[in-house]
Amino acid sequence: MNTSLCYLERDGRWLLLHRTKKQHDPNAGKWIGVGGKFEPGESPDDCVCREVREETGLVLTRWQFRGIVTFVSDTWPTEYMHLFTADGFSGEMRADCPEGQLAWVEKDKVEQLPLWEGDRVFLRLLRRRERFFSLKLVYKGDALTGAVLDGRPLEV
Repeated sequence: MNTSLCYLERDGRWLLLHRTKKQHDPNAGKWIGVGGKFEPGESPDDCVCREVREETGLVLTRWQFRGIVTFVSDTWPTEYMHLFTADGFSGEMRADCPEGQLAWVEKDKVEQLPLWEGDRVFLRLLRRRERFFSLKLVYKGDALTGAVLDGRPLEV
């Protein structure tokens, strides 16, 4: 399965989505970026632009493909997440997102929120690295058990 995820940036903050509205949501209660699954025929750029528009009402005008994250799990199918940041966008933010609550959060406070452990890994990479990266995250249930960055194991 292919997905796109975007962290919109403004004034030292990221736009995050607190997943609270969908039933049977594996992300329930977590704070994540904005994104979702590819539709047939979409590229990563097509998907991220559509998902941001649908979930936030904002139209991306400048974005950067930052990395690909491969999620391997014993409980769900392998996912290839195309990770973006965006610092250019226009329009008015939706008052009511269908997925949960949207909030601008200071980058240095994000790790205090309920996040997937693997998200903490790639959020640090987004803050510290400019070049494209490939990250593999391995989960057993909800627990992160392994991580590989650009072919080299990371300690988790």
